[in-house]
Amino acid sequence: MTGIGIDGASAAPGRVTRPRVKRLWRALVVTAALSASAVPCWAQTVYVYVRADGSRLITDHPSIEPDYHLLKRYEIGASGLDAAATAPQPPSHSVPRRAAHYDSLIERTARTYGVESALVKAVVQAESAFNPQAVSHKGAYGLMQLLPATAHRYGVTDIADPAQNVRGGVRYLRDLLQLFDDDTQLALAAYNAGENAVKRYGGIPPYAETQNYVRKVLSLRRRYAQR
Repeated sequence: MTGIGIDGASAAPGRVTRPRVKRLWRALVVTAALSASAVPCWAQTVYVYVRADGSRLITDHPSIEPDYHLLKRYEIGASGLDAAATAPQPPSHSVPRRAAHYDSLIERTARTYGVESALVKAVVQAESAFNPQAVSHKGAYGLMQLLPATAHRYGVTDIADPAQNVRGGVRYLRDLLQLFDDDTQLALAAYNAGENAVKRYGGIPPYAETQNYVRKVLSLRRRYAQR
């Protein structure tokens, strides 16, 4: 990983002061220049991560370190650096055209870990709309929107790699199903809101986002099961 750490101990955690913004931009330019010879500018992406102590990490690869959270993502295009803090594409109940590209990967991985492939496809669509470069505001990445901590937990060394991303997500989903005695609704709620939230409320947490998520994935699952 090509990365540049920026010491932020002098400022409050999570706060970006003007001097630090200038340093971040200088580091971004340096990162772009260092990697330009190896990667065409139109394909270069730079990530800015923040730790709880306020320090920053700037890198040209997604970080899977559990104590780093995505702050900003930049695309280096032909016109230079463009801020592109991207979020997953809005999930849709229609099947995206690119979904077929990942059919064999999902079928194979689901079979390996004993998880229903229709359920995995439904989760992928709800999470990222089959966009392998989707990044959420919380720093979740890829087809199954793995957080760095989850990726680290399941041995994912390249969170941007679709095969590793799907493998980590399917293993996590399998473990959630086992944890909640094959209750799919609870497993999905935990995938969205965290297993501790489900345990704390003794069921699907009273979060509108989570409740809508569970309903959406179950609906998508039925559609995929009929295909």
